[in-house]
Amino acid sequence: MPEQWILIIVLCIVTFLSRLIGVEMIAGRILHPTLRLYFNYVPIAMMVALIVDQIVTTDQGATSISLPIVGGSIAATLMIKVTRSFLPTVIIGVLVGLGIRYLLSG
Repeated sequence: MPEQWILIIVLCIVTFLSRLIGVEMIAGRILHPTLRLYFNYVPIAMMVALIVDQIVTTDQGATSISLPIVGGSIAATLMIKVTRSFLPTVIIGVLVGLGIRYLLSG
């Protein structure tokens, strides 16, 4: 158990330092418009990769789709379009995902 905490702490430090170095290198510099456009798409690309990784699951070599995650993602997408507010979006997405999971298990 202590090895896991050491690993978590080391990964936190490495992540923090890599982000700090990246910010320090870019701070105060004028970026080329193409590079700035690239950096604008990085957050959405990361979010899509994380969501797709959660939706498409593999179990013993078989690929399947997680219906609770799909339902929660669709509900969150609709909620953010309607409310433009982050907290209600997260709450609705989680509740819909939990509801679908409950319905599928019972």
